[in-house]
Amino acid sequence: MKMVKKRIGDILVETGLITKKQLEDALETQKQTKKRLGDILISKGIISEQQLIEVLEFQLGIPHVNLYKYKIDRSIVQIIPEQLALRYQVIPIKKNGNKLTVAMADPLDYYAIDDLRMTTGFQIEPVITSKDELAKIIDRYYGIQQTVNEIMEHLPKEDEIDEQIQSEDAPVSRMVNQILQNAVQQRSSDIHFDPQENELRVRFRIDGILRTEQILSKHLQGIITARLKIMSKLNIAEKRLPQDGRFQLEINHRPIDVRVSTLPTVHGEKVVLRILDLSQAIKKIEHLGFTETNANLYRQMFHKAFGLILVTGPTGSGKTSTLYSALNELNKDDVNIITIEDPVEYQLQGINQIQVNEKIELTFARGLRSVLRQDPDVIMVGEIRDHETASMAVRAALTGHLVLSTLHTNDAVSSITRLIDMGIEPFLVSSSLTGVVAQRLVRRVCTDCAVEYVPSVEEEVLLERYNVDNKRLVKGKGCPKCNMTGYRGRVAIHELLLLDDQIKKMVVEKQPDSEYRKYLQQNGFVTLLEDGLIKVKQGITSIAEVMRVTMND
Repeated sequence: MKMVKKRIGDILVETGLITKKQLEDALETQKQTKKRLGDILISKGIISEQQLIEVLEFQLGIPHVNLYKYKIDRSIVQIIPEQLALRYQVIPIKKNGNKLTVAMADPLDYYAIDDLRMTTGFQIEPVITSKDELAKIIDRYYGIQQTVNEIMEHLPKEDEIDEQIQSEDAPVSRMVNQILQNAVQQRSSDIHFDPQENELRVRFRIDGILRTEQILSKHLQGIITARLKIMSKLNIAEKRLPQDGRFQLEINHRPIDVRVSTLPTVHGEKVVLRILDLSQAIKKIEHLGFTETNANLYRQMFHKAFGLILVTGPTGSGKTSTLYSALNELNKDDVNIITIEDPVEYQLQGINQIQVNEKIELTFARGLRSVLRQDPDVIMVGEIRDHETASMAVRAALTGHLVLSTLHTNDAVSSITRLIDMGIEPFLVSSSLTGVVAQRLVRRVCTDCAVEYVPSVEEEVLLERYNVDNKRLVKGKGCPKCNMTGYRGRVAIHELLLLDDQIKKMVVEKQPDSEYRKYLQQNGFVTLLEDGLIKVKQGITSIAEVMRVTMND
């Protein structure tokens, strides 16, 4: 492609996006700061980065690429040295004969293009991408590549691994820290080190969705796994059995707690890290996504002197955060709060927390039995898994204690049936159970790329069925801030069941779930789906997200 050497400022004036006066001011700033003209105009709010990309794409015919959806061959990346890639903020993405396609934030940087042509010997064909997107991709492909190369050049033998993995300054230690730092910066909740037949795949779970971040050489698998085991104080010699551990570190002045789980597979040990940001451990109820009505109902539940409160939902639906928010509000000098957890995710000041330990037979039930002798006012049981724990929790609630716990059911109504199925007599469930909170996490629409749209026929039918005004529906187009997904962050949707006299009567009579739901529907009960659609109406999430997490209910 033949480049037409035009200046970006003149192009922007010609298209009417900026005035000559704005261009002159920006050029004056450029003389003082030495920054790129486009960056100055964007930082001043005169134009957006998207407008700049569109001008270059349509006026000069420079293609725009979405790097997040582009599969880049690592062998091509190595054509441009890391030093040049970082200096000019470029990355090669395709090679065709003597032509090298290079993604750039500023495709009119002719000096950079000439330097790349002379260094690589290829004819450079620039394409444009956003600055933030490019920075993340460069970090992904070049960030740890130098460390990987260093390890591969001096790959330790079996008898040298111990020395390598113990040292904080060893290349493998730096690489693991780089992966952890990258995961925290991208708000990952989990890191998966997945062993494959010929490679080690590193995947991040961001906003509940897994995606591949790195593909590393199979030769690195053993030393990375060993380093993670050393950090979490696990047995590096044991490779046949699963192990669990944890470690803490500080990233960007934020304390991070990491839970580690290893699992033997046919291709080696799979390691999963759960990342817990301790600086954002405890959230107030107002920050959990409750509507005002649901927040008041939840407070009404846990401000009672005694009773059993259950928070239900699948793994990873934010149940612990919801329980901690209640404990945080109840945490006063005159209240004795004791928790039994597996594991203790966050340490709460002023609250006594017990870690379940199956090896020494410290189970939920046994711990709860001992807690009742400690004069507690509030007890939190991490999870009700069996009849014995359920029986102890119900007994504690009936003897004047406020008991909070979690249960794995699809919705609030199912929790009543689950307790009865566990062997708890209906009259005891009726007497002890105060209320149930069911919840799911849905992804938030990215505020940086949110656009309004006209709902489809199917969406209109759904909204009309639930009497939701469909004038303002939004979705994310995809931008660098959200990794081109259209979503950034998550929020909870809830349904709250507060047991009244009629429901308690139905429990004693062992009524089927359908009867509960019929009664609740007649009395203004808001389901998970309906709460999700309220957040759709508010522009917080999308119909697709709500349906994704509630369609099986």
